[in-house]
Amino acid sequence: MDAASGTPARIGVDLGGTKISATLLDADGRELARHRADTPRAYDATLAALAQAVGALESQAGSRVEMAGATVGIGLPGVVDSAAGTVRAVNLPWLEGRPFAEDAARALGRPVRIANDANTFVLSEAVDGAAAGASVVFGIILGTGVGGGIVVDRRILPGANALAGEWGHTPLPWRTPEDGPPEPCGCGRSGCVETLLSGSGLARLHARRTGEAIEPPEIAARAAAGDAAALGTLRHHADALARALAAVINLLDPDAIVVGGGLSGLPGLYESVPALWGRWALSPAPRTRFVRARHGADSGVRGAAWLWPTHS
Repeated sequence: MDAASGTPARIGVDLGGTKISATLLDADGRELARHRADTPRAYDATLAALAQAVGALESQAGSRVEMAGATVGIGLPGVVDSAAGTVRAVNLPWLEGRPFAEDAARALGRPVRIANDANTFVLSEAVDGAAAGASVVFGIILGTGVGGGIVVDRRILPGANALAGEWGHTPLPWRTPEDGPPEPCGCGRSGCVETLLSGSGLARLHARRTGEAIEPPEIAARAAAGDAAALGTLRHHADALARALAAVINLLDPDAIVVGGGLSGLPGLYESVPALWGRWALSPAPRTRFVRARHGADSGVRGAAWLWPTHS
């Protein structure tokens, strides 16, 4: 319990393929403690590392909170079946087919909920981040890949197959010649949103337009300095993103779309995309807010903590 309010504190864990990040939040979302460690490469060792992380948070918190009532939320990559408590993740293959949520709860001695890490990112931003107060939030992650998630009234919408929000593996809509030919995607199909809007997709787009092979940080830096070629690449990237999100607006009509990931800071992104998406959305001037994540890299671990809502 929070020593001041009597409201249970909450623990969030971001369990990645290489790192475990954990945080302890009070009832108002203030961080009281933080822990980081390497992810072991075995099932039992992972459970032990989670228990160690919770113990480290408890030690750091001291007498500020009563840890006995603290819940635990865990965000993981891959397909997370929250109802079954199971995970399918390329980066965490030792979890495959195991009753992970049940075993984690037993190892930690406290209630555990699990969710996909893209969903925990969106949840964090919907609860007390850039989309706070919005009823329907669609979150997108633009980085090495392209992910997404949906939160309605501060609760994750997972979908019947735990796939809700996976827009990165839908076809890029209203393709133009400048998009180039549909590229093969890691999902086994071609022409997915991810193939153009991810970091590697942005680099390919720039190379195709200019003949120059440079990475997204350099493209962004040159654009910020006024380089015409880089600005042209970002304009087309924004155009493609606007088309992809117009399809989301037509289907989901969210109150807010929040952006995270390595490409979330591209110059001009938050001005260009809303100025363009009305060309394809059924509403010519969508009222959907388009915002950058407030909590940045911390959104996933904070969202895991919020898997236990204030009012269950």
